[in-house]
Amino acid sequence: MKLFKVMTVLAALGSMTLSVAGRAADPVDLGKREYQDNCAVCHGALGKGDGPYAGVVNRPMGDLTRLASSHGGVFPVSRVYGALDGTRMSRGHGTTDMPIWGTIYKIRAAQNLVDIPSYDPDAFVRARILALIDYLFQLQEK
Repeated sequence: MKLFKVMTVLAALGSMTLSVAGRAADPVDLGKREYQDNCAVCHGALGKGDGPYAGVVNRPMGDLTRLASSHGGVFPVSRVYGALDGTRMSRGHGTTDMPIWGTIYKIRAAQNLVDIPSYDPDAFVRARILALIDYLFQLQEK
């Protein structure tokens, strides 16, 4: 049932479109928007680890375009999910350098979806993290 909720949320988010002067534009890429808004400042616009804040943390930023190649050609979905939701701290981020997006998304949901009595905060968090993971997958070097 929970998987169905997540897939429903992802489908709804993925089908949203922006409208400009009555004309439909390209579909919104939620994962790309999440990345640009929250990750690019450290990891760089292209995921190479060269964002303007990369030097602020204690370690160099990893190249997010090489996640699959550094794991035998398989994109490590579970590892990335755990790093994003805070259940798995990666060596590159230690315990405090990277924001715990699972908690941040849950707070944002509570603030922004207060008028929707039946929203599922866990589904909201999973949808945002999965959209971000999808975008990171698209960034992988071929």
